[in-house]
Amino acid sequence: MITFPNAKINLGLQILGKREDNYHEISTCMYPIPVTDALEIIPSENSGFSSSGMAIPGKSENNLILKAYHLLVADFPQLSPVQVHLHKNIPIGAGLGGGSADAAFALSMLNDIFALKIDKQKLKQYAARLGSDCPFFIENQAQIATGRGELLQPAAVKLSGNWLYLIHPGIHISTQEAYAGVQPVSGQKDLKEILKKPENWKKDLDNDFESSLFKKYPILSVIKSSLYQAGAWYASMSGSGSSVFGLFSEEPKQLSFPDHYIQLRKALD
Repeated sequence: MITFPNAKINLGLQILGKREDNYHEISTCMYPIPVTDALEIIPSENSGFSSSGMAIPGKSENNLILKAYHLLVADFPQLSPVQVHLHKNIPIGAGLGGGSADAAFALSMLNDIFALKIDKQKLKQYAARLGSDCPFFIENQAQIATGRGELLQPAAVKLSGNWLYLIHPGIHISTQEAYAGVQPVSGQKDLKEILKKPENWKKDLDNDFESSLFKKYPILSVIKSSLYQAGAWYASMSGSGSSVFGLFSEEPKQLSFPDHYIQLRKALD
């Protein structure tokens, strides 16, 4: 079976406080975008993992896809070994949730391949054990995420008819690095209310990671300004970075950045 795990962007990201479990309390809207990896899982006599495309750091046995498989094997020991191949296209450490998407799609694929009949709510519970962003990709639609990112509710956000321009400058920002520089801000305006007025997003819809990461990596601020200069009606860093995206009412022209920057322009359905 082959599927195509997609990335997400964050529309606003509020960091509201530090929790007793050392996670942060957040509020954000995650929105799926048409930038994908390719994932193949085949039942086999022996387990194996291979990859192509972008290099994946770390040991293969630590990949979230295999962790998803072993998570299910613990409850369903009858599962046979599987051969996994991942073609990596979503930039890593870019705030796009690519690894989380791969893990969540793997859970859904394994559920289908082995006819486990796990409902979506239970799949979300498994996904939450793999990472805070993972449950989002089970429903894979616009959702408000709260708690540490695992508490989800549908968001009335529609971006169809717009163009997405996504730029990744090749900087890898780990979640740990991003959170190390933030100062939680309590009493922020309710994100759901901000999202109701897209005409005000430019001044009201903020990503709280930007203030510290733009100082550390000034090019991210340059990219955001360039997107606005090119006609974006909204631009922001996604998640904990380092991808920056702009939303355009019509197809934008290609910007002039170094060749090693990943630049993707996609129409949103």
